[in-house]
Amino acid sequence: MAGPDPKGGGGRFLVLGIPYLWLIVFFLIPFLIVLKISFSTTAIAIPPYTPAIDFAQGLTAVWEQAKEFTTDNYVWLTEDALYWKAYLESLWIALVSTFLVLLIGYPLAYGMARAPARWRPTLVMMVILPFWTSFLIRVYAWIGILKPEGLLNQVLLAVGVIDEPLVITGTNLAVYIGIVYSYLPFMVLPLYAALERQDQTLLEAAADLGCRPIESFWKITFPLSLPGVVAGCFLVFIPAVGEFVIPDLLGGSGTLMIGRTLWNEFFLNRDWPVASAVAVILLLVLVVPIVIFQNQQKKNEERLR
Repeated sequence: MAGPDPKGGGGRFLVLGIPYLWLIVFFLIPFLIVLKISFSTTAIAIPPYTPAIDFAQGLTAVWEQAKEFTTDNYVWLTEDALYWKAYLESLWIALVSTFLVLLIGYPLAYGMARAPARWRPTLVMMVILPFWTSFLIRVYAWIGILKPEGLLNQVLLAVGVIDEPLVITGTNLAVYIGIVYSYLPFMVLPLYAALERQDQTLLEAAADLGCRPIESFWKITFPLSLPGVVAGCFLVFIPAVGEFVIPDLLGGSGTLMIGRTLWNEFFLNRDWPVASAVAVILLLVLVVPIVIFQNQQKKNEERLR
């Protein structure tokens, strides 16, 4: 009986090891650093918190420094209404924006998937084309469109739809517009991938059995596209929760999102421990439900087998 192939084992280790190494270096280690800072206290120093762990002093000194860690920052987040209101408003704005992006992106992806094959690469390129321009410039462009003397109000005044300019910038409506525009490609691309590879003979069979097109869509097309829907919603919802640029440029003082709160704590208040605690909770709020959802999906797949 032949033994295990060492080359195959090495290749398997390489394929699995590189992604894990990537996650450890660029996710786990930075997260642990932020987590450590979140248990520290603010100080007028560089860096602006204590204790600062110094491994050069030996394990005994590190242990003594670790004893100074505190959970006061997390207690403070629960006591100050500013933070939990920012979390709730961020989740609400991200949820509504994701729903709007899905409503717009699904018909767009469906049309792309049903277009003639020779046009599909061009349509995909048109969806990706905005990424060739700086994200910041694209958001700034919306300021010129939505401001009272901007392009949108000029067009509406010219055609007689409104009598005076609309005030859109500085409101949550402008934030919704900015998020929907900016994250629409993240919804369209996974939906297009899911719709484009569907077996069209299923729809033909349904039509032969007397199923109307709308019934075929809800019974065949939409259920088969659910993986694309879930992937697109995750790709939009997760970054939208922590969005900073769009609410800062298009929103007003009443737009309270956790990304702006995080920025203010880090760069204006210089309170790195509290800002780190905010970031840790935000990460847990986003990651834990995703992990639970993926585990549930895995169990459902195993049950179907």
